[in-house]
Amino acid sequence: MPEYLEKEILILGCGNILLADDGFGSAVVQRLNELKESTPKLMSEKIGIIDAGTGSSHFILSLIDEESAVKKVIIADIIDYGLRPGELTKLYPDDLPKIPKYHIDAHDMPLAGMLNDISGAYGIEIVVIGCQYKYLSAPDICVELSDEVTAAIDKAVEMVLEELEK
Repeated sequence: MPEYLEKEILILGCGNILLADDGFGSAVVQRLNELKESTPKLMSEKIGIIDAGTGSSHFILSLIDEESAVKKVIIADIIDYGLRPGELTKLYPDDLPKIPKYHIDAHDMPLAGMLNDISGAYGIEIVVIGCQYKYLSAPDICVELSDEVTAAIDKAVEMVLEELEK
């Protein structure tokens, strides 16, 4: 069993750092790791902080079962909910699209179906800290977040820390 499945809380940053605002999840995880040594809430051995990138989140989540210790998954990722760029919201399984099967190709790997499945099957609490993106650079490479999304990182970290108190 992978070590992260022995953690009670997984914090996953999802996205592609090469596609502008899609690097938001990675930036949140980076900030959490920077704060880990000075923030008591993050020091627990029960918490795993993982930069899940673009596809590894599927591999991480697909391994969760009744034998894993995971009780809560917090995901930082960009969303497209028609909000102002940089606006943050918390989403729960009932807020996510109902996708009957995971339509997966090389460019689009939605997590909604899998999150709904693991929440329902194993009673795992799921929270997505979603940030409305301003700019996705695909097919071009851009390793910078927009100013609006950059400004949202610290607030997203606060939202993650709030979730750790629940």
